[in-house]
Amino acid sequence: MKKYNPVRKVTGYATLQTVRLSEKTMAKTEEAGNFLTAFADVILFISSIVRETFSRKFELREFFHQCFQIGYKTLPLISVTGAIMGLVLTIQSRPVLVDFGAVSMLPGMVAVSLIREMGPVITALICAGKIGSGMGAELGSMKVTEQIDAMEVSSTNPIRFLVVTRVLAATLMIPLLILYADAIGLVGSWAGANLKGEVTLSLFFAQAFSVVDFMDFFPAVIKSFFFGAVIGLVGTYKGYHAGRGTESVGIAANSAVVLASLLVIIVDMIAVQVTDMLL
Repeated sequence: MKKYNPVRKVTGYATLQTVRLSEKTMAKTEEAGNFLTAFADVILFISSIVRETFSRKFELREFFHQCFQIGYKTLPLISVTGAIMGLVLTIQSRPVLVDFGAVSMLPGMVAVSLIREMGPVITALICAGKIGSGMGAELGSMKVTEQIDAMEVSSTNPIRFLVVTRVLAATLMIPLLILYADAIGLVGSWAGANLKGEVTLSLFFAQAFSVVDFMDFFPAVIKSFFFGAVIGLVGTYKGYHAGRGTESVGIAANSAVVLASLLVIIVDMIAVQVTDMLL
């Protein structure tokens, strides 16, 4: 008859638990290492952009080309978005103001809403979808087809030519697109106000800007530059660090849109808190 040995059973159980704990520890360590490596890559990427921005061999021609691609090619989409923003906001707000007998406050309310919050955020999200995904897909395809490696071999700095020009163009052009969307949104609001009444364009703009002051305009402009920088950085980073397979191009474009949209909302939240503290 086989003798039962409890010590051997306890020893085997302890060994199994030790192996499981070791596997979990190694998995957590690997996750922490991947996070720290990705964070270090981001810091090095940003430092390279800053260093190449102030270099003597700045790619001015490519910069203007990217300004044209980001600014002019996005105008139709921003025009439609801005007009719909103003029109919908007016149609939704007018019945409430009619109940309180405050229809005359409609232009000012729409102007403040568009300039301070709705115009910058919605326009930045639209740009994150179009511009961020475009940068991610374009640089990702160049990475897959080894065009970036060919630029390095031919003594062309890819960070200076591909990344810096796109980031600076996005930082400059997205605030201009936001201002354009605000103006188109006010025109759309005027069109919405004329659906159930008659008001001239000059009177509508006079009433709108009578309640808008400098502190409504200035913080929105400042945070729009951060929106542009975030969209440019995320789009170029995801594309520049794409994998080698063709599938990685779609992954880079998709992750650029998701991360840029999330960071735009986070930056807007921080900007609102800072503005509230200063005021």
